[in-house]
Amino acid sequence: MKPVLDLPQPDPLNATLSCRVLRPVTPAAPVIYASPHSGAYYPTAMQSLLKVPLLDLRRTEDAFVDELFQQAASHGATMIAANYARCYVDVNRDVRELDETMFADGAPRTSGVPSQRVRAGLGCLPRVGASGQHIYGAPLSRQAGAERLDHVYDGYHRALIGALDELKQTWADIALIDCHSMPSVQPGRSGLPDVVLGDRFGSSCTGKLTSRVERAFRSRGLSVTRNAPYAGGYTTRRYGRPRRGVHVLQIELNRALYMDERAVEKTAGFEPLRQVLAEIIAEIAAFMTAKNA
Repeated sequence: MKPVLDLPQPDPLNATLSCRVLRPVTPAAPVIYASPHSGAYYPTAMQSLLKVPLLDLRRTEDAFVDELFQQAASHGATMIAANYARCYVDVNRDVRELDETMFADGAPRTSGVPSQRVRAGLGCLPRVGASGQHIYGAPLSRQAGAERLDHVYDGYHRALIGALDELKQTWADIALIDCHSMPSVQPGRSGLPDVVLGDRFGSSCTGKLTSRVERAFRSRGLSVTRNAPYAGGYTTRRYGRPRRGVHVLQIELNRALYMDERAVEKTAGFEPLRQVLAEIIAEIAAFMTAKNA
């Protein structure tokens, strides 16, 4: 099955769309793969404001995750991948998670009570990079923030909602696999597994799918935990409605499996992991298709 790529086209804001949508010629499986944090596009206007090296921001990316899962289209699934870097806009956050102190003339949208993530500088429009240092040397304008949210955040979620609605017209049960990566070394944590599956303790996804995916990884020699240290982010909370036939499962891959985290470069482990994921993608497609039989 040959995938068809929706290529980015120029628009008034810049030369790229908010995300790429990779579709199979015929949607043969009720599955969508989303990669919200693998984008590596940093607009020139943003780069001119940076107080830290660009590499510091690149280390926050889920670099190459979109490439690891891109063969999903060959197994009848739809793939949606963010184009913009998560430090520009984090589309896997609630849009109300805004730090009002980042803006010279007020936040671009109504913000909620500051969450722990916002206080840490990791809101929808992040304030800090991988080193924990402030990204910008001066406050952003309200208009600049609004452009990011209107174009990138809203555009990504429109594409995701559209893909979900399209599948629900044909299938009673569909799966959204939210694809991420995690640093192999984290403060206060030791012995991180190869894979973390997050289904918000069963509230975003049927346990049968989570168990099937866990077995698939374990049978290929990878260590797996559920919901620790990642139970699932905004995408799982917003879209996971298993009683309505929408099952959202977050997959976190340990970056040490496939990349040099300091240099943000692929290692020899990339291709073997990509092959493992191709097999698991096929198993997920078969499982969800059978669930609808």
